[in-house]
Amino acid sequence: MESSFGISDSQCLATVRGHVLRNGQKEPRLLSLLERSGQFKLDILANPEAIVLSPVPQLSIPINNNFQIVREAEEALLIDISINSTIRIRLQGERTPELLLELQDDIHTQSFLQHVTKAKQQAEKRSSLPRKMEPVVPVPVKDCVPVPPQRGTIKSTSNNINNSTLVKPSKTDSAISMATDFGFEEKKNQQNRIVAQREPPPPPLPPLPPRKGTYTPSTNHTAGPTTKERPPSAQNSTPVRNEFQSVDRSSSWSDSPSNYTMRQAMMSSHTGSREGLLKYRLGKKEKEYVDIKNFRFFIGTWNVNGQSPDSSLEPWLCCDPHPPDVYALGFQELDLSTEAFFYMDSSKEQLWVDAVERSLHPKARYIQVRIIRLVGMMLVVYVNKEHKHHIREVASESVGTGLMNKMGNKGGVAVRFVFHNTSFCFVNCHLAAHVDDYERRNQDYKDICARMSFHLLEYPPLSIVKHDVVIWLGDLNYRLCFPDAGEVKRLIDDKELRRLQECDQLNIQRKTKRAFTDFMEGEINFIPTYKYDAKSDRWDSSGKCRVPAWCDRILWRGNSVKQLHYRSHMKLKTSDHKPVSSLFSIGVKMVIEQRYKKVFEEIVRDMDRMENDFLPSLSLTRREFTFENVKFRQLQRQSFLITNDGQVPCTFAFIPKLNDSQYCKPWLRAEPSEGVLDPNETMEIFLEVYVSKDSVTLLNSGEDKIEDILVLHLDRGKDYFITVAGNYLPSCFGTSLETLCHMKKPIREIPITKLIDLEKCQINFLLDSAGAEDKPLKIPKEVWLLVNHLYTKACQQEDLFQTPGLQDELQSIIDCVDTSIPESIPGSNHSVAEALLIFLEALPEPVLCYELYQRCLECSHDSRLCKQLISQLPRAHRNLFRYLMAFLRELLKRSIDNNLNANLLATLFASLLVRPPPNLASKQTSHDRQKSSDFILGFLMGGDED
Repeated sequence: MESSFGISDSQCLATVRGHVLRNGQKEPRLLSLLERSGQFKLDILANPEAIVLSPVPQLSIPINNNFQIVREAEEALLIDISINSTIRIRLQGERTPELLLELQDDIHTQSFLQHVTKAKQQAEKRSSLPRKMEPVVPVPVKDCVPVPPQRGTIKSTSNNINNSTLVKPSKTDSAISMATDFGFEEKKNQQNRIVAQREPPPPPLPPLPPRKGTYTPSTNHTAGPTTKERPPSAQNSTPVRNEFQSVDRSSSWSDSPSNYTMRQAMMSSHTGSREGLLKYRLGKKEKEYVDIKNFRFFIGTWNVNGQSPDSSLEPWLCCDPHPPDVYALGFQELDLSTEAFFYMDSSKEQLWVDAVERSLHPKARYIQVRIIRLVGMMLVVYVNKEHKHHIREVASESVGTGLMNKMGNKGGVAVRFVFHNTSFCFVNCHLAAHVDDYERRNQDYKDICARMSFHLLEYPPLSIVKHDVVIWLGDLNYRLCFPDAGEVKRLIDDKELRRLQECDQLNIQRKTKRAFTDFMEGEINFIPTYKYDAKSDRWDSSGKCRVPAWCDRILWRGNSVKQLHYRSHMKLKTSDHKPVSSLFSIGVKMVIEQRYKKVFEEIVRDMDRMENDFLPSLSLTRREFTFENVKFRQLQRQSFLITNDGQVPCTFAFIPKLNDSQYCKPWLRAEPSEGVLDPNETMEIFLEVYVSKDSVTLLNSGEDKIEDILVLHLDRGKDYFITVAGNYLPSCFGTSLETLCHMKKPIREIPITKLIDLEKCQINFLLDSAGAEDKPLKIPKEVWLLVNHLYTKACQQEDLFQTPGLQDELQSIIDCVDTSIPESIPGSNHSVAEALLIFLEALPEPVLCYELYQRCLECSHDSRLCKQLISQLPRAHRNLFRYLMAFLRELLKRSIDNNLNANLLATLFASLLVRPPPNLASKQTSHDRQKSSDFILGFLMGGDED
């Protein structure tokens, strides 16, 4: 296996991303296991986001008799809304301190640990201690022909599927996922006061990706509908990392002498930038050395309504005489049990995988490429064994779009890979339900597009649209705008399907360019696939008598895609949905080596000539930007153009300033942050300002301002400086409870100097006139407004605290409580409920103070001790806790209407009210989370008489 680091004398055996845990904070790291002349070492790179072809390791640990690696024991993780699915390992080597690392608990990590263990075993077998390996120094390699580049993919071929388990049509054994691909994922979940992290701002609907370096005029630079904050991953899913990369500005990074110099070395490495430019120019000339060959792709989707397989799936999966080359199968509502919703495992996952593998086409043998599940959504991909050597760069991701984007009952899962020289992305989704909620379905689609990104070693995050072919499948849940089920059934009997499709919500949203604008769908010639009585072909006969609808759909985008069949499969009666399938013939780009070598040599000769004669140069249309009236969770974006006015292609990137670890502050982002421009090419760069819950507190308190300087670095050229300034409007979201209780006016009416005094000094300074009104409020008026609205108008609201609100309504609610004391709160009940949760999540000090967190865990089994602990809280915290518990108990009295239960509320509110302090955040176990939930559960079930 070739090293992906461009190292000529060392071999990279395995690589994985993770975090080092230090002083309660997480810092990203890249771990690489290298072998050289029979000796092994572990390189730990300090800034994996800055990787180019020749990284400089921060720490290199020889694997010898002094090397130790221990995995810390941890209980099964509960799927709580603040949980990462991770494992921790401790490393110690020769003359190196002990390191505590946190890695994702997935197939990549397991494979990496197996490689390290084998290396350790080989080292121990030697009779004498091996000599310490020298640091790896990148050696420029000339006249070598790299692998042909793909758009948005990486060079390494080490993550193919050679080691995948063969799936025979008659076998019941499950195929295991690949263990050596470079689908690196990571996730951060830190406390507000530690470091202000970047959360996903809400981009507009992603357009078709322009060709790199081509200028596409922007028509709208205003804030779009906001996207929810990024959720943690749910069970058995690849952790979600969003396209708006979280920023970690910890002091330990800034103090590291290797940080900035490492980044400079990477950016100025002539060898690395030359090879990157070579790949770019090869990609531009791809048509000169590739031919198109058609392959058959079978795509299937089925909402199984929590049922187990009760019959063969061959009528669905083997309905064609010729075997497909690739299967991509999506399931929804795989498991509706409480265990599936809150815990990691589902017994039904393996049942359905076994059923699928028994029913794959008998004329071919298949291996599993990847499987990913998020609660009830599962996507599994198989490829004909004949093609396994041509599949590489496999990665998977998931995005939850449930409440606060932290409940995975709705959302999407995706798998991407490169087949020959064409990149594919398959997305399986389950969007919001209910007939009238098409706007929420549109929002779910936009959230998935904005936050779904894949992380490969040598490239920035890849979004869904940065693939040659995208196939989107699932229970999209769009309904018919027909209120009369009887009329719909009559039209179906009369085969008036086209008339019904004119009233199909998905078709309407696509035509009006509100969702799935760039996707295509084949003609639907089958009757609606929802809703049937289970185990039958009868339409829904329940009391609700659902209107039939085409909920289950398959769409695509990309070139050389031809749909051969689009059909439903009525023979399968397990669920209240019918399965749907689509067979595609897709043209795949195959490299012709002889033509490729000729193009490669021409480019190298041209680059040699140009580099000797010219230096790169850029022109910028703007260098100063002002963002006015920046608000919490409201995106603002401006843009400028950069043009290559030189004679040679140029490589640019925003780089950190001296002693900084990131190129910008956490509320700021440049997109794209790096790229390549040919001579006379122009690119539009967007600057986006978005204040999340992790940066709002510092801005509210005046410790941070909307001020920053960006450094745009040109390889082999000069640096350009861009200034960003603006004013921030304070918000009650992210302001301490004590400060809010001393404010009897909306926060926007309070002078900023008094806000700063209250936050910094915590003095009992009252902002109103003296007298009887000098006493602070018992609880913040903002919380009272939200809770009172819910108590008076939403106690019987179905699925309260389970259905997400609409982003435009959330912004209106935030503005309303920041600027006034309204008689009523705007927006739906679901939006008001989510606003309350966002308020609690953004508190710099949780309701149950950090200093009492450990005692909370210790006394969770004893209601008397729990009540004593609450009585010791500061006044504002104590009052708010009791107020919220009384409200939640009232909700439980109406559980028949609102579908709430004590366990769900305890789990949800424990993650917001009982948060671990910063120094314990990375050490929180599933047992701790369960104790936090038990603590809240005691008050919900028993009450608080004090």
